[in-house]
Amino acid sequence: MVMHRTRLLLTALGAFALGACSGAEPPSGAAGAAGELGARLYEGSCVACHQADGHGIAGVYPSLSGSPVVLGDPAPLTRWVLEGRRPVDLPAGRYGTRMPAFGWLKPPDAAALFTYLRSHFGNAGTPVDSTAVARALGDS
Repeated sequence: MVMHRTRLLLTALGAFALGACSGAEPPSGAAGAAGELGARLYEGSCVACHQADGHGIAGVYPSLSGSPVVLGDPAPLTRWVLEGRRPVDLPAGRYGTRMPAFGWLKPPDAAALFTYLRSHFGNAGTPVDSTAVARALGDS
């Protein structure tokens, strides 16, 4: 079990490093491009832990499908993803892993990612705009 978790952690760290250190600035654009950008960000930074289907790995990485954090108020999601601050109303201890802070994401990029999360994996949440992301960061 420890070897399995170590391998998963190393895979996740590798994906995080590739996404964070690629040097390529994700393009911002119209609403149609936002979906593509959100998908690319997910593939480059999230898929190693949360998997291609968004269901995570039981007991290790949480599912994004039907997640109250993903589908709820975007402010706690923003602070968790960009600052690594776990939502206060989310019980601790269910997963032994910790969400890394993706502070390199700019508000428009984070909004595209969050909109992607809220509209995929069986989710039917409303879009998130960059204003909501910036406001959540300002409330910190």
